[in-house]
This record gives sequence, structure tokens and C-alpha cells, in this order.
Amino acid sequence: MLTKVYGSAVFGVEATTITVEVNIDKGIGYHLVGLPDNAIKESNFRIAAALQNNGYKIPGKKITLNMAPADMRKEGSAYDLTLAIGILVASGQIKAENLEEVLIMGELSLDGSLQPIRGALPIAIKAQEDGFKKFFLPIQNAKEAAIVKDLEIYGLENIAQLIDHFEKGTELERFVVDTREEFKNSLQNPDFDFADVKGQESIKRCMEIAAAGGHNIILIGPPGAGKTMLAKRLPSILPPMTLREALETTKIHSVTGRMREHVGLIAQRPFRSPHHTISDVALVGGGAYPQPGEISLAHNGVLFLDELPEFKRTVLEVMRQPLEDREVTISRAKFTVTYPSSFMLVASMNPSPGGYFNDPDAPVVSSPAEMQRYLGKVSGPLLDRIDIHIEVTPVPFDKLSDERPAENSESIRKRVAKARDIQTERFKESSTHYNAQMHVKQIRKYCALEESSKDLLKTAMERLNLSARAYDRILKVARTIADLEGAANISGMHISEAIQYRSLDREGWLG
Repeated sequence: MLTKVYGSAVFGVEATTITVEVNIDKGIGYHLVGLPDNAIKESNFRIAAALQNNGYKIPGKKITLNMAPADMRKEGSAYDLTLAIGILVASGQIKAENLEEVLIMGELSLDGSLQPIRGALPIAIKAQEDGFKKFFLPIQNAKEAAIVKDLEIYGLENIAQLIDHFEKGTELERFVVDTREEFKNSLQNPDFDFADVKGQESIKRCMEIAAAGGHNIILIGPPGAGKTMLAKRLPSILPPMTLREALETTKIHSVTGRMREHVGLIAQRPFRSPHHTISDVALVGGGAYPQPGEISLAHNGVLFLDELPEFKRTVLEVMRQPLEDREVTISRAKFTVTYPSSFMLVASMNPSPGGYFNDPDAPVVSSPAEMQRYLGKVSGPLLDRIDIHIEVTPVPFDKLSDERPAENSESIRKRVAKARDIQTERFKESSTHYNAQMHVKQIRKYCALEESSKDLLKTAMERLNLSARAYDRILKVARTIADLEGAANISGMHISEAIQYRSLDREGWLG
């Protein structure tokens, strides 16, 4: 007897429907075809034990299972439940109607209980697009999948519930989620607040500018100056995520299996801080079966690279293209996947190997050659892609002991949101969302300068020997500073402030 059941495979952050054909005939054997990986090939042992422990069995006949399309590689253990139901129906042990309207996914334990799967949200989105009416999956993933409207979601704890539903008509509880209400409830106050930061007013100003325009920023300062503390608080002044951004971010985390149990939406901007020993594949994504890397997990949020020169140069260089294109493409011989990676890069570094460059009281003094080697670990093209370079100095004792409350993140976020609203209106006819994303034509259109401002920028370019990319970065930052002030045009004052935020371009940093 031939039976067809349906599952789904995830490639990148999108899903593809998989048809599982089960044919049982005379003879003996178990043949699973359609380019399954080892986890799927081992499924027959899990299925046999799960069925045995629930009063059913794999028939002692010739069983052929084909996962179509047969030329597409499938991976993971999420097809266990799909295969098991196909075998039961094809062997006549249970009856199931309208299987063409149903999507089934889940990993089986030996006792028949179900383990969570990866990619429930993109699978549910694809199922709805392909006209499926019901989606049966582990209960841990039900809330995540129920975000999709017009698709009935049923969370299962074990295979027996699904068998009883098909065989005896037992009613299952449908998971229903109000997406907008879920999004609203997921919005929380950030854990870190700028009110905790004493002093560092100039750095807070830089952070505000970076958040308002979506600019990448690097903090340069000695150990203990507060670089990491400041970076952790940047998400607290970014505008709240939109529902569209929350869905994009949730899809990526769903694909990697990083969704917390019974969590429907990720509504907080991600903050990712990988260790400097990370590999290039772990950072940008890839592998034999490509998975999103840290830069994609930071999509719509912040990627913090602490001690930037300690990262392997190859790791940093592969990040150059995603910084420009806001997406990363992983190519293999038989397929290509693209992951979104629109993030704010926040990097930090010491000004020298010893960490105390130009400090007369420094315990360690680095030679010019050591300085050159240390700063040379970060390439010029990568630094050019970072809009703001700012020095962070240690906070003096009188400011540390100051009991007066500092400005909190909520106040700063209001100004940032106002500047972002200006940018949204400016770019409403394009795919650009904020100033850091402007391309050359938009820079020429929205960053026009008066003659006096041009002369000021020309002088700075010549003295600091800035590249053409650095020129564009200065204009973008100046545009954001003007937006924060509500100014329609960029003035010389805005240009002057933007030029100050190119510390690594100044003479003296390279020995």
C-alpha cells in the first residue's frame, strides 16, 4: 500500500515542503531514500522502539520510504513522527483521512514522547503558503508556530495523541496566539540602563548618534575604562523592534534551535558577544549543513566584538561583505543559502598591546613596532566600514562617587526614536531604513554641503589622509547628528563633530 505524508525542510531561513512516500510490499527490508543524513537514517531504530512502546510495530515486510524531492538533502531528526505515521497508515495499523491537508513534524523518543524541532516558524509560514490546514508538532514549538494565522496548530506531547486523533477521532487542543498581543507582551524593559554609567558623557553622545543612525562604532580605551559596560547598554537606547523585525529575528533563532521553550516571539533586540577564539564559520555561518552564524543571530540587534585585534584576521575579513550588504550568502556545490545580517557592529580594543598608550603613568610601555603590529591586526578596509571611532578614557574618582542620577536610557531612546522617524520619512520610497544604509546616490542627495562645510571636510581629508569610504562615513554621521537636532541641512558644526569620531585615522595611532 502506498501512503503520502508531508513534512518540511529548512534551508537558510526558508522552508520547503517534503513529501514522504511510504510503500509496503511483499518481502523483507527497510529502504529509506531521498538523500537523508545519518540522523534520518537512524530514525528506524527510534521509530521501532516508540511504536513498540505504544502498542504498534514496524511490519516485517519490504518498506520503501522516499523523501521527495529526492535530489534535495534532508537533515535532522524532525522527520521521525512523519515517517512513523506514514508507516502506520501504509501498513493498515491506523486510518487517517485528508493527510494531504496535514503537515507532521517531530523527533521521537524511545517511549514515544516528542522532542522539540528546529525551524518551526518558517515551516509554519511555508505550510500556510502551500495550502495546508493543520500542523502537528511537539508542544514545545506550538506557541512559536501559532504566530502564523490561517493554519491550525496542534501541540503534541507524544505520538499516542496523534494516533488517537487519527484512529479514534480524539479532539486535540488547538494553539491560538494573538500575534500582536504576544508581541506587545514580549516587549520588556532592558536589563542594562545608561543611568548606571557615571561620567563618560562624550561616549554616551557617540552611542546616541550610533543608535540614531544605525552606525557601526569602535571604542578604544585602556582596560577598565568601561567599554564593555557601555556596549551592553546600547540595545537599551535602540528603538523598539517592529513586528516585522521581531518575525525576522524569530525565524533565524528558530532555525538554529535557540528559541526558549514556549516562547512565541523574540521582541527584544539581540545582543551577541562571541569570544575572540570564534571561527569564521561560527561567525558568518556555514558548515556542511549551513547554519546561521553570530552575525545573523545579531540581525536587527547588536554584535559586540570585544578586544577586536585578538580575533583572527581571517575571521574579521569575512565580515566585510556582510557589513556592506546586510546579508551573507553561503555557497556550496549543490545549493546556496542567504541569511539576513543587518546588525550594528560595536567593537572595542585597547589602544596598544599593553593597553595604556600615551599614558605617562602606564605600567607597560609599547614600542612603535609593537604598536604597528598590534593595530595592523585590524585591516584598513574593515575600519573604513566602521563609521565612528571614539576614545574611551577612565572615569575620574569624583565622577564615580557622584551620587547625582545620570540620564537614563528611556530619555535617550526618545531622541533616538525621533531621529529614526525623520529617517523613515526620508527613505519611505526606498529599501533604506536609516542613515548608515545610505548608498552613494542617497548620500549625494541628502548630505549636500555648503561651500564652507566642503572646505572644512576637504582640509580634514587631506590632513588625515582619509579614504573615499571614510568620506562617505563622515557625511552619514553628520546627517545623523543633524537629524538628532532636527536640522534640515548639514552645517559645518555637524561636519566638525563627525570628523572627531574618526580617531583611528589621526596621526599618532600608527606609531
